[in-house]
Amino acid sequence: MLLILARHGNTFGPEDTPVWVGANEDLPLTEQGLEQSREIGRAIRSAGVVLDRILAGPLKRTRTGARLAGESCGFTGEVEIDERLREIDYGVWGGKSDAEIAETWGEAAIRDWRERSIPPSGAGWSPSPSTLRDNARAVFKSVTRERDPDAAVLVVTSNGVLRYFHRLLAGDDAPVGDAKVRTGHMCAARIGEDGAVELLSWNAAPDAVRLDAAPAGGGGAP
Repeated sequence: MLLILARHGNTFGPEDTPVWVGANEDLPLTEQGLEQSREIGRAIRSAGVVLDRILAGPLKRTRTGARLAGESCGFTGEVEIDERLREIDYGVWGGKSDAEIAETWGEAAIRDWRERSIPPSGAGWSPSPSTLRDNARAVFKSVTRERDPDAAVLVVTSNGVLRYFHRLLAGDDAPVGDAKVRTGHMCAARIGEDGAVELLSWNAAPDAVRLDAAPAGGGGAP
């Protein structure tokens, strides 16, 4: 089967100061973010992929992004809202800019998350990393259970959550610094009938994502 992951589109315009947007900052997509969502769908359609399911996190940016991607690729089913795909609650960092966070926590704390996926201690982030890992694995297992070679599923969520899918698809030895996914970008993996995972793309723009590889074989489930 083909598993496609996507990060929602932009929530800030060119004149806006970006802030940390987590579970408590339910921002809508900008006009560019809406178009990025459609581009995800067009990439799926152009590859000849027919989706069986679309799952999305419950926030506006992921629900809207999933709906528009589905409309653009001809998906006629209902988008399934999954609470396990809700973005991380960034605690006291939520709604603050990098500059504001650096004043109190230092730039090293920001780099630790962005480059090493290490959350700051004492900032009130939730759920815990172990819960986020469990959620990612549970979603992965639920969408790949049947392992029909012709099945295809799209999951639309946020960057914080996608980081916990990275190791599942890229393997334990994958560099942690590669886990980030930009807004409107896509990831894809082919799951073989025996559970083998072949990572096709990670953090790829819709016009560069690989969705056409043959089913994987050999190996075992992650």
